Amino acid sequence: MKKPRKQEPAGAAASSGPAAQSSKSFAEAVGRALRRSARTARRLARMHGTAVYVWRDGKVVAEKP
Repeated sequence: MKKPRKQEPAGAAASSGPAAQSSKSFAEAVGRALRRSARTARRLARMHGTAVYVWRDGKVVAEKP
């Protein structure tokens, strides 16, 4: 039987120290990757003449890139 893990209070892991730096750099890398993939999706849609679907004002709408 496995021992239960000790849980930290919410937000304790992101408060300070090397774990917070690692988490922040990971989040920044994820943001860059999402922007890069969105740019690629718009470029491909433009090449093929298709719409890009985005979330705007609580609805999914088709936009021409």
